[in-house]
Amino acid sequence: MTNTAATTTDLTADFAHVVDRYLAVWTVADPDDRAKAVADLWTPDGVEFVEGNQYYGHAALTDRVAEAHEAFIATGAYTASGGDDATRHDDIVVFTIRLDHATEATGPVGETAWSARVFLALAEDGRISEDYQLTVKPLVVP
Repeated sequence: MTNTAATTTDLTADFAHVVDRYLAVWTVADPDDRAKAVADLWTPDGVEFVEGNQYYGHAALTDRVAEAHEAFIATGAYTASGGDDATRHDDIVVFTIRLDHATEATGPVGETAWSARVFLALAEDGRISEDYQLTVKPLVVP
């Protein structure tokens, strides 16, 4: 008989770690560290679908993460957060990601400026093979 408690705990820890790393990747400032974080998080043929765009492979994903980082996080205007509602079913992980106002110049500090539901399909090695961001609250730029 298998020890389902240990297996469940391991799966919970594994998917919580993926969510934490996913949220963190958008905040990595150093280009080399960012490229490594992307390679550690997505499979080599991983893909992200967001706002009608598709990003295939590590190079495109690294560019996508860099662009989002520069536009939102590096400016100090927003912070990336979320993941507190993460759930998993087999190889699918679902959670909410948010950009929250970090300065009064963009809106009330701490208020959510943008949010999306993220659906991740995980490969056997635990990395992301497919990433879908479905916007829930569009970003309105002042």
